[in-house]
Amino acid sequence: MTAPTHPAAGPAFPEAEAGAGAATAPVETPAPAPPRAPVRDRYFDLLRALALFRVVLYHLTGWAWLPIVFPSMGVMFALAGTLMARSLKRPAAQVIRSRVRRLLPPLWLLGAIGVTGMVAQGWGPDAEGHPGWWWQHLAYWILPLSDPPYASDVAGIDGILGASWPEDLAGPLWYIRAYLWFVLFSPLILRGLRKLPWLTLIAPLALSVVMRLELFSTTERLDSAITDFSTFGACWVLGMAHQEGVLKRLPAYIVPSVAPLFAGAGLWWASHEGFRSGFDLDSIPLAQALWSFGCVLLLLHYSPSWTEWPRRLKAFDRPITLLNSRAVTIYLWHNVCILTAATLYDRLWSVDALSENVPWLLESWIPVLLVTWALIALCVLAFGWAEDVAAKRRPRLWPDGRG
Repeated sequence: MTAPTHPAAGPAFPEAEAGAGAATAPVETPAPAPPRAPVRDRYFDLLRALALFRVVLYHLTGWAWLPIVFPSMGVMFALAGTLMARSLKRPAAQVIRSRVRRLLPPLWLLGAIGVTGMVAQGWGPDAEGHPGWWWQHLAYWILPLSDPPYASDVAGIDGILGASWPEDLAGPLWYIRAYLWFVLFSPLILRGLRKLPWLTLIAPLALSVVMRLELFSTTERLDSAITDFSTFGACWVLGMAHQEGVLKRLPAYIVPSVAPLFAGAGLWWASHEGFRSGFDLDSIPLAQALWSFGCVLLLLHYSPSWTEWPRRLKAFDRPITLLNSRAVTIYLWHNVCILTAATLYDRLWSVDALSENVPWLLESWIPVLLVTWALIALCVLAFGWAEDVAAKRRPRLWPDGRG
């Protein structure tokens, strides 16, 4: 993500004074100074890296408290909204085309491998009971305006991939679908934000309340799209509002006073809906919307806009740069990597020396996490180039900023 910069102003060259009767010497007009290269906002890079790490850890462990400690999805949508608002200084159609182009090639690569694997294991037109629907729904692997279909019952690969691998492969794609719709609606959202900023900010939360009250019914596909839009729409609008300077116009005490009220309302509603019984925020959309809104509001209010790393964070420059450079690849493939790591690690139970002497090690999640990130690194090497192709850059194997 790049922060806007302005071309350096060229120095003034006042005309040379000449005495009476003196000849005026010609003055060379210097070439205009080239614009400075845009710089990255390292604070936003840090937030995105933390969000990705938390997503992987949560999908591995399932700890319900992790989305409360750090609302990753709300943060990711807010950062994307900030970048979208910054980009919309250019013509809207051009920006939308650019964003969609950057999103789709990594998805197509995932789909080409995943759909081929599912078909090879017996998935086909009869999977949904209506062959015509199967072929139509495959189009969502090309343009994910709705959730792409996947096989619900395949054999998997014994000892490597469990039978649930298609579900794990397709699981993260709701984010891609939601992101796409946010991009398409962003010009309209930005217009509303400039005319009616507070109403535009609150509108997604109001929609989330309406969805909870079930005041109208829709098809399953449309319902999931509207629910995700209402759950994280306020975070996307917050990101755009931050870029537009809406939050900066508030007195300094407003955000720290108001944000905890939204977050607290989210936690109250989560407890009311059975959070203590084992349901996490992802299963309680209204609680997720309120908690994410309050937390993201505070994070954007703090927003130090680092152009360089603080000294204590400089050591993390390369891994954070890599996570940001390959964010789409990591997000798309991490679920399959988790499943593969867990399946491979479970095979160690067949080693008697380990199962008898160190069963605690075989039950630990830490080795599985390490194997997961090793597999994610292999995916970055194998598939990350699709992000460079999508951005019209020269493909790189390991873009960690070195050199």
